[in-house]
Amino acid sequence: RFMENGIEYVRNGDYYIPNLEVPECKHEIKKYGRLRRQHLKTNKPCQYSMLLMTGKLLDHLHEVDVQAQEILYQFIKEAEKTAPDKATQQMAWVGHMNNAKACAEEIILSEIIYI
Repeated sequence: RFMENGIEYVRNGDYYIPNLEVPECKHEIKKYGRLRRQHLKTNKPCQYSMLLMTGKLLDHLHEVDVQAQEILYQFIKEAEKTAPDKATQQMAWVGHMNNAKACAEEIILSEIIYI
C-alpha cells in the first residue's frame, strides 16, 4: 500500500490498483435518475467515470430526479387548470391528463436525461 496524489493504491499481484470507495447514497435514486445513469454509462462513459471517481454521481442523479419530478409536477398542475370536468367527462379527463404526462416525459427525456 502507498499513497500518491491523495489516492491510496493496493498491490494486487504485479499491479497497483487504486483503493476507491463509492460514497453512501443519501437519497433514493428513482426512475429518471436510473435512466440518466444508464445513458451516461452507455453513451458517455468518460463523463460517467469522472462523476463516479469524484463521488458526485449520486448527487448528480438525485439532482436529475428532482428536476424531472418538478417538471412533471408543473405539467400536471397546468393540465388540471384546463382539464374537462372529472365528474361528468371521466374519459376525456383521463385522456387529457395522460397527454400532459406524456408531453412532460418527452421534455424530460430530451432536455434532461439524454443530453
